[in-house]
Amino acid sequence: MSEGARPHMTTNTFRIGGDLEVRRLGFGAMHLPTDPGPARENSLAVTRRAVELGITLIDTAHLYGGGANEELLAEALYPYPEGLLVTTKVGVARSGPDGEWRLDGRPEVLRAQVEQALRRLHVERIELLQLHRIDPETPLADQLGTLRDLQTEGKIGRVGLSEVTVAELDQAREIVDVASVQNRYNVFDREHEPVLAACEAAGIAFLPWRPVAAGTSGTRAEIAAVATELGATATQVALAWLLWRSPVVLPIPGTARIEHLEENVAAADLHLTPTHRERLDRLAELA
Repeated sequence: MSEGARPHMTTNTFRIGGDLEVRRLGFGAMHLPTDPGPARENSLAVTRRAVELGITLIDTAHLYGGGANEELLAEALYPYPEGLLVTTKVGVARSGPDGEWRLDGRPEVLRAQVEQALRRLHVERIELLQLHRIDPETPLADQLGTLRDLQTEGKIGRVGLSEVTVAELDQAREIVDVASVQNRYNVFDREHEPVLAACEAAGIAFLPWRPVAAGTSGTRAEIAAVATELGATATQVALAWLLWRSPVVLPIPGTARIEHLEENVAAADLHLTPTHRERLDRLAELA
């Protein structure tokens, strides 16, 4: 994707893996409290409100509470409405010397976490399963080979990656069809621009995490100015820019507050003028 190349129009949906259609603006469940009490009840309400607002892509992971986040989503939404995709991630486990979280892509760990996710989410197949991180201590062929085997067994529909380089993506695609990549990316932080370009060229979904991170004071002032001119919030501007940036981008902003959720969802209807886009494009150079 050359500098300055942009789609002429944005579409609201994307087909992950070429066939699994979702609305491009999704929801990240990472920040939802899961402990019993009022905070959990609020988490359930936020999750249900997300679906009411038309969100069809919800992202979670084994890492988020050791599966507690998956259980929360199932409690809130099961039986799932037609067309809803709940994607989860595996490959981080409490297998450090003192029981701390560490990257762990050993086949037995990945398989166990997938089996646990199937149970917690009350599904027979996870339509999109992402490797949370590549474990440098386990051969990539073993990690992705395990997910490919689970795919063959019908327990996984599509395989995705997270926090990978272009070289790692290329290597992975020699082992398994890659349907998605989840890397850190936002209007201020574009370290993974080459990965986005590779995903766009291959038609791979790109799910930016930390999609609305704050920049320096100067960049914050600029995005605030654009927001004021559009009658929007800075968060909405940042999300609208992501949706415009590439047709394969599927932002998954997370929040534990309904008002923020509604603010995020409204960003899908925000129209950025060419002048605003140019100003936002320049922010990465200033950050």
